Formats: sequence, C-alpha cells, structure tokens
Amino acid sequence: MAKRTPFPGVFWVANSVEILERFAYYGIYLGFGIYMEYLGYTKAQLGIVQSLFLLFSYAVPIISGTFADRFGFKKVLIISYLAYLPSILLLIVTKSFSGIALTMLSIALAAGIFKPLISGTVRAVTDKTNKTLGFGVFYAMVNVGASFGPVVAGKLRAISWNYAFLAAAISIGVMLLITILFYKEPEREIEGATLSKKFKDLVIALSDLKFAIFLVLLGLFFWLPLWAFFNVLAMYVDRNLDTARLYLNVKNVFGTGIANIVSHVDEQGVRRLLGESISHTGYIIMILQIFVSRIFERFRALPSFSFGLFVAALGFIFLGYAHVSRPAWVFVGILLFAIGEMISSPRIQEYITWIAPKEKAGLYMGSNFLPMGLGGFLSGVVYTSLYGHFRSMNHPEYVWFLLAANTILGIIALFLFTKMLGEFQEMEE
Repeated sequence: MAKRTPFPGVFWVANSVEILERFAYYGIYLGFGIYMEYLGYTKAQLGIVQSLFLLFSYAVPIISGTFADRFGFKKVLIISYLAYLPSILLLIVTKSFSGIALTMLSIALAAGIFKPLISGTVRAVTDKTNKTLGFGVFYAMVNVGASFGPVVAGKLRAISWNYAFLAAAISIGVMLLITILFYKEPEREIEGATLSKKFKDLVIALSDLKFAIFLVLLGLFFWLPLWAFFNVLAMYVDRNLDTARLYLNVKNVFGTGIANIVSHVDEQGVRRLLGESISHTGYIIMILQIFVSRIFERFRALPSFSFGLFVAALGFIFLGYAHVSRPAWVFVGILLFAIGEMISSPRIQEYITWIAPKEKAGLYMGSNFLPMGLGGFLSGVVYTSLYGHFRSMNHPEYVWFLLAANTILGIIALFLFTKMLGEFQEMEE
C-alpha cells in the first residue's frame, strides 16, 4: 500500500465543525419522540413529522451540494448556520402540532444545506492513499457529536426541554465563529455552472437505470432501517424497557459516576436511565470507527457493505429480545447495530463519491442524499407508526424483528443486483 498523504488543516477544522453540528442535530432529534409524547401527540403524528423532517434533510443537499460546487463550501456553510440558529430557538416558543412541524422543517432545511459540505470537504482534500481512513475519521467525528448531544440534551430536558434547545443553539453559534475564523476553502476547481445545468447533470446521472436502481436499493434496505433505529429506539428504551434495571447494569459495569451522567431521578425518587442517552451508536462508533476502517479498507466496498448489513440485522434481533428477556440485551443490540453501521455507512458514502470526478464531489454527494431521503421519509410513516401499533398490542419488540427481516432482504437484493448488473468502477484520481 502506498504511503498515506497527510491531512491538511482544513480537514481537522471541518471535522470539528461536524462534531458541533451533530451535537445540536442529534441532541434535538433523538429525544424528539419522547418530547412529542410529553406534549401528548400520537405516534402517527410523530411519524409524519419524522418523515417530513428526514425527507427535507436529505432532499435539500441535492441543491446545496450544487451551490457548494459553484460558490465554495465556506459561503454555503455560513448560510446554513444563519438558517439553523433561529429555527432551533423557535422550538422554545411553539407547542402546537403545526408549529412544531413547521419548525422542524426549518431545522431540516438548515441541516440539509449543511450536510454535503463537510463530506465534500473531506472528498476534496483526500486521495486514493488516505480516502478510506479520511472518511473513517469523518464518520468517527460525526459520532462524537452524536454521542454527547443526546447525553447533554437528555440531562437538560430532565430539568426543562428549553434548556436542551438552548444548548443546541449555542453549539450552532460556536460553529459560525469557527468557520469564519479558521475554515479555509479547499484547493479545488470551483465550477461556474448554473443550477439548471447541475439539475440536468443530476437527471442524466439518474437516467442511468443501473445507478437509479442502486440508489433505490440503498434507500429501502439501508437508510430505511437505519433511520427507523434512530426514530424508535429512544422511545422504546424509555417506555418499554425497565430503565431502573438498565441504570443498575450501567452502574455495575462503568461505576456510579458514568451511570449518573446518563440517568435521572424520576418523580418517585427512582434513578432511571435516560432513553436517548444510549439509544444511538455514536459512543461506540467514536471509539471503534478508526479500527474498523483500518480493517475494512483492505476489502472491496460492496462486500463490506453487505457484511455490515448482516451485523446490523443481528443487532435488531437483540433489540427485540431485550423486551421479552432481560433488558440488558439492548446493549448487545446497539453494539451489533453500531458495528454494522460503521462498516456500511462510511464505505457506501466513500463508494458513491469515488465513482465521481473530483470536481463534481458535491453533485454526487447530492445524489447520495436521494436514497437517504427516501429511506428517511418511509421510516417515520412506516416504522414509527408500526411501533405505535405494536406497542398498543404490548409487543413493541415486533418492530425490531421486522427491521431485521427488512435488512436481510437488502443483502439478498444487493447480491442479485451485483450478479445481474455488476459493480461500478471507482475513479483513481
């Protein structure tokens, strides 16, 4: 293997900004289902908001990626912050269903503007010697923010939900300062193409039936179950598992200090684990991602992706088993899903960007957001609603077994796709 090119300074600045944005984003989103239940809304209403939120989050990058290619990453980053900050603050003053839905759509717009810019920066400053490690570092930084955001927001919402929203707003303000002072536009060709030309290019890319089918497969069999995991798990842990026992499990392994950080005392004086504090993969991925990336950089992208799906499916099974057996099985389920995610997600993002010319990184990352948006949109209206239905039957575990089947079907579909149509050719430069 050739000697790796060192990462430039902007690589680390961009990843620092990513930590803060994920802190705000997941700090709000992972506990959002609990928040909606606190306000008295149904799972069907929650599913609608989640689906629209994720659809906007992953449709907007198709446009923002093209603007980044034309005008530069730094300018578009600043625009995203100026949309983000007031949107988060609106959550403090609006409580109606329509008000919350519109506010979450505003946050989705801001997040969608932001999403392709850091991964595009990573793509612009990496080459074939460090691309897998570079995207592994990026994905690890995503999960540093995604880990601490829900923990901090969870502790704050136990006092007041408004404190959680303020913490997210402060994080966005810090991002703005860092970007203005330290972010240097990556050295690359900034295109002067119009937005209409970009859309024509995207239409041409999607007119390739093989590529379009591939994106649909990703949406239905990777992003759909992945977003269902994040949409449902915090509520499942908080409402369907014995969180007092889970607190004792954490205390016995990690000690009272850590256990108290991820828990709160309820109205009866019982200390319980906060659902959103463990209901994600960030705290596992930020520890293991680099190690996993170093292992799987030796293997081709699509076989690695399929193996990751299999491990994630095992994780879903253990999540369901936690309800019918000991609650502690939820930790095994989260661990397995996290391993599957950290194998699959950075490799598939790397794969899509490296079938593109370097100067069109933003455009191809934009196409990558199409399956994310498809899976995200279906996740709320399908799996959050199903969770509510199964929960009313006192069998919330059924949603996890169904997700496991969804993921296994994806492995089969991807295998058939590659056998019939073959893999894509990655660019060397």
